[in-house]
Amino acid sequence: MHSLNPRQLEAVLHIDTPLLVLAGAGSGKTRVITEKIAHLVRKHDYKPHQIYAVTFTNKAAREMKERVTKLMVDTPAKGLNVSTFHNLGLNIIRQEYKALNYKANFSIMDATDSGQILKELMKKNDLDPEELAGVQWEISAWKNQHLDPQIALEMAEDPLGQARARLYAAYQKQLHAYNAVDFDDLIGLPVRLFNEQPQILEKWQNKVRYLLVDEYQDTNAAQYKLVRQLVGLNGKLTVVGDDDQSIYAWRGAQPENLALLQQDFPGLHLVKLEQNYRSSQRILNSANQLIANNPHVFEKRLWSEMGMGDPIRVIACANENQEAERVVSELVVHKFQYRTKNRDYAILYRGNHQARLIERALREQNLPYILSGGQSFFDKAEIKDVMSYLKLIVNPDDDAAFLRIINTPRREIGATTLEKLATYATNRGISLFDATQEFGLTQILSEKSLKRVQLFGQVLLDWVKEAESVEGVEMVAFVRGVLDKIEYDNWLMETASSVKTAEKRIENVRDLLLWIERIVKKADEEDGDQLKLAKVVSHMTLMDIMERNEDEKEHDMISLMTLHASKGLEFPHVFLVGVEEEMLPHKQNLESPGLEEERRLAYVGITRAQRSLTITYAQKRRKYGEDTPCEPSRFLYELPQEVLQWEGKPGVELSKEEVKAHGNAQLEQIRALLAAKAK
Repeated sequence: MHSLNPRQLEAVLHIDTPLLVLAGAGSGKTRVITEKIAHLVRKHDYKPHQIYAVTFTNKAAREMKERVTKLMVDTPAKGLNVSTFHNLGLNIIRQEYKALNYKANFSIMDATDSGQILKELMKKNDLDPEELAGVQWEISAWKNQHLDPQIALEMAEDPLGQARARLYAAYQKQLHAYNAVDFDDLIGLPVRLFNEQPQILEKWQNKVRYLLVDEYQDTNAAQYKLVRQLVGLNGKLTVVGDDDQSIYAWRGAQPENLALLQQDFPGLHLVKLEQNYRSSQRILNSANQLIANNPHVFEKRLWSEMGMGDPIRVIACANENQEAERVVSELVVHKFQYRTKNRDYAILYRGNHQARLIERALREQNLPYILSGGQSFFDKAEIKDVMSYLKLIVNPDDDAAFLRIINTPRREIGATTLEKLATYATNRGISLFDATQEFGLTQILSEKSLKRVQLFGQVLLDWVKEAESVEGVEMVAFVRGVLDKIEYDNWLMETASSVKTAEKRIENVRDLLLWIERIVKKADEEDGDQLKLAKVVSHMTLMDIMERNEDEKEHDMISLMTLHASKGLEFPHVFLVGVEEEMLPHKQNLESPGLEEERRLAYVGITRAQRSLTITYAQKRRKYGEDTPCEPSRFLYELPQEVLQWEGKPGVELSKEEVKAHGNAQLEQIRALLAAKAK
């Protein structure tokens, strides 16, 4: 710990009372958490399995665990609990499923599955989907606020609000009938359980002897409640957060949770990490002055020993097309001039729609780029098919999975047959799979349809029984056997638009099987755990939900991403584009508290930059078929003007000659650089 700065060291050594570490961007917060875990084990006699560290992404959790393991090379770290909030919740539910009135092998529904359940419920109850638009989002918000359907109904102010609350109640009932939970339940169910059953809470408080929480400003009401429950009155707790980087209010995050700590833990100790190890002082001065316009419970000011650095450039562009071209040409010149790599650059923007023109300009220059938020591996049809088979084998009550795969590959079970099967199951209050096993079906299905449905049900039942008895590498062989039995590769060949497409889809399935194999081997090597299929399926489902925007591969490509997606990342050179009124800040957030969050978003963008920052805005944009004038963002005027290098005065449109002159100058610069390189 000799290389920690004084504030970092204070945070690591403080053990006796609850601790809030107010960690500015780039101030080494992950190092503080990992050093503290090692310190607790080495100096305070905590066993690794008694320490729980939680964060928000699998990537962050993985990085934290790897760093702790390296630090504790001379001390066993086996049993240490480093995970996301939702993984922690999943582990609690897995161990306490009986108390929650669930069966062991419950399913986790993703957003698509949940949307389908709500769609079916609206249809069944003759509700208008247009009137109830956004209800899935609203149900998620209720769960994050820890409001059950009854409270939501009592809070409803009109018949439409009541209809939404009743749909929430029906949705929860349906989830339970499927023996399933959704993503928000992974936090909500443990909180409810701990509220209702103090003896189970006490058991978990004894397990969680010390709790560390990263990115605390991103916690919602339910997560805050879970933290308070787990640490109890002892308050063996360290939370690390930055209220200036709270940019997820739209998904329930409450930066005020940092301030609430002072009320709930009167002995709270505060440590501020203000030394930044990422950016030049000019970048930090800009970030500090911008964010000072927001109200603060805790004041902090970032500083750096990395020198003043380059001036921050602000470039006015005639329109959005010229903005995209200018950004790419600036990037090309900079790259040639400083011999940098593509991966050193990020182009950040407020909304995904801004990427299209930039992509086009990059393609024209043959520059490789990676766009965050592309299609998830788990969104591919073939992966959804295989996962649905596995989910159904693990949890035969999962009707969503049943309906997806009953005719994949085709089994000649038609829509009419499925409708009759579903009606029968609904009337009996059982799952579709259970319905396939009942004698009553003989009264409603034709002999041919009955035979096909019963055959599918029997095959599934055989798989369910076999899956219960296999584990570890045998389980991997079992999964391969299921796919061989249904001849899934042949199905992909028959249904693909071309042989090349089929081969790609088969390759994706192979990747999935290899991944399952890696999960099983890792569990065996690290924990001596012979995994069963149920644990692998719930792990992979949660990975899918959590990692849709996490890119694992090292690449030498320019990064294009939204400001939201950039949080937690850093790049030597950043271009922040579209910094205009109604873009950043967004037109829907021009008043408080939305405006404060937009300012935090701009702050996050600025503090991603290590060495250079270039900000651009367009003086006109094409909207609804017409050129509309744009105003530079108010945030530009909140930056310290002495560190900015403006090009194109605000409110003065660049002439065509000026635009052309800039372009020619850059081309000449590139030619000169290429000529020098050739010599």
